[in-house]
Amino acid sequence: MDKTAAENQIFALLARRKAGATICPSEVARALVAGSASWHELMPGIRQVAADLARNGRLVVTRGGVSVDAIAPGGPVRLGLPVPAPRRGLPY
Repeated sequence: MDKTAAENQIFALLARRKAGATICPSEVARALVAGSASWHELMPGIRQVAADLARNGRLVVTRGGVSVDAIAPGGPVRLGLPVPAPRRGLPY
């Protein structure tokens, strides 16, 4: 699997959603192999890419609304963009 293609697909899918929305890693895999039934094979790689992006602060990986490691066992995860921290006023 091409890591750059996976990253690009994650961000392309998120760009099509409203702010704060998330995607399922399987959407990324399905988009990468459009029309093929082999998307399941890409899932470990997609999760690894998501974990790397999360470690770099470019992506948030959640399970039940709680941040988790994308490759840790425990069930389905969702991928979303980080929410910027609120601004605390102007420095003087």
